[in-house]
Order: sequence, then structure tokens, then C-alpha cells
Amino acid sequence: MGAADGAVGAVAVAGTLEPYLGPVTGIVVDAAIFLVVVAATYIIYKSVVTSILRRVFDRQGLDEHARRPLQKIVAFLVLFAGVTVAFGAAGYQGFLRSLATIAAAATLAIGFALQDVIKNFVAGVFIYTDKPFRIGDWIEWNGNSGVVEDISFRVTRVRTFDNELLTVPNHTLTSDVVKNPVAKKTLRLKFVFGIDYEDDVETATDIIVEEAEKSDAILEDPAPSVRLTELADSYVGLQSRIWIDDPSRADFVKARADYVKAVKQRFDEEGISIPFPQRTVSGRNEWTDPSSFGGASDGGVDGGSQA
Repeated sequence: MGAADGAVGAVAVAGTLEPYLGPVTGIVVDAAIFLVVVAATYIIYKSVVTSILRRVFDRQGLDEHARRPLQKIVAFLVLFAGVTVAFGAAGYQGFLRSLATIAAAATLAIGFALQDVIKNFVAGVFIYTDKPFRIGDWIEWNGNSGVVEDISFRVTRVRTFDNELLTVPNHTLTSDVVKNPVAKKTLRLKFVFGIDYEDDVETATDIIVEEAEKSDAILEDPAPSVRLTELADSYVGLQSRIWIDDPSRADFVKARADYVKAVKQRFDEEGISIPFPQRTVSGRNEWTDPSSFGGASDGGVDGGSQA
């Protein structure tokens, strides 16, 4: 059966209904064809397309928050295609051409008016497909940081650690560098301990490593390490590098705080000092007693009076 058979069937139905509907028979038949095609499209989407989408999403390992918007996009495209076919099947080609012309003009005007919206929409699609971060991740960008609470096609909502809700346009998060410290299963932390120039570097290094090895939050592999990285104005900088497992913002802050506190206590016990910033002022010329300036001044005055 082809389009000709369908047309013959429609004519046969119209002939059957004409005695009952009279002059509106054609309108009713065309409207019925339109509704049948749209209904068939909806049934096909629910029974066939959704199951295919589900298998594709499962195969790609997409999260639930990524599936929903993609399902909406596919549903819109299928419905749009079904309505287009329904217009043609119902004999509304003229209306369809007019609608296409109007839609093209409207799309152009809307495109200029909603450039930012479209830009954020496209950025949202990239966030869903590339997955630089997920809901629940701790991210940092442009001096801001927080935990992702929601991702939509226009904006991403981030809860800061001060409990403030930031609504960030998606384009901002795709056009610049975004740090995701929890993207991997482990995270390296670095902290510089400053010791006095008179303290023993090897002893301080041993203390820093030993306290890292005692901590349950710090991994043994990769092993903690210490490097001398700074010879600053008032201290020698020893940079500790440690790793934590399955990091979150809370784990990161607590692990580092407990570790630094333990090292500080050991430094106090072993007599290793963390010096305050200090300056040494020196001059090239010998310092002159200020009273001599006064004496010189008095002599000059007396000399002037004798003159």
C-alpha cells in the first residue's frame, strides 16, 4: 500500500460520510487524518522510541539528570516530525508552506533576540555530553567555588560553602577553566611548612612524613613526600604532598586541618620553630647621633650672630 492507496481510502471514507456531514465532510476527514497521524506518532514514540532511547542511554552510562533533557529533545523532534507528516497527509500543504515561511522568519528574529539564551542552551548540551562535572561535585571557577546542586540547559545552580546559591549561566562554565577536584578517586593536597633557618631540615622533613603516615585520611600509595621549595625572607619552605581517597570538600578541609595541626604539635615538641616575618634594617654609613645635628645648628646660629 502506498500514498495512492491511502488517498483512495480517504476518498472512500469521505464518500461514506458525505450523506451525513454534507459540505463539511472534507474538513472533517482531513482533521481526522491529521489527528490519527499525530496519535500514531505519539504511540510510536511511547512504545518504540523510548525503549530505544533507554537502551542507548544504558549503553552510554548516562546519569538520570542527563537523560531527562535528552528525552525532552527527542520527544520534541519526534512530535515535530509527526505534526509535519500529519499536515501533509491531511492535505494542508499550503498551510504547511505558509507555516514554514513564518517559522523561518520567526526563527531568525528570535535567534537575534535570544543569542544569550541559545548560547547557554548549547553550552548546557555540552555540559551534559562532555560531563566536566556532575550534580554533587565540588567545582571552582573564576574565584568561586561550591557544590553543584542542579544542571539545566540554561543555567547551573551551585551552593557555596557559605550556603549561598549561585545561578551560573552555562556559557560561563564552558568558556573558561573549571576545576573539578573530585573528578577522580584521589586528590593530592599540598601545604608549605615554614621553619627557621637555624632548624634542621632533615628532622623537620621526617616529622612531616611521619605525621602523614599516622593519619588514616592520608593514603600510603602514593606515598607522602616533602620537597624544599622556598628560601624565603624569614623561613625555609618545606612543601608536603599528600593524597586522600574519594575526596569531597569536607574530607579535603578536615584532612588538611588535622594533618597541619599534628605537624605543628610535633614541631613544638621537637623545638622546631615556625618564625614570624621579620626584617633586618642596615645602612651603608655610620649612624650619627641626632644631638650632633642640633649642635651643628646651634654653632651655625652663633656664628651668624658673631658676624
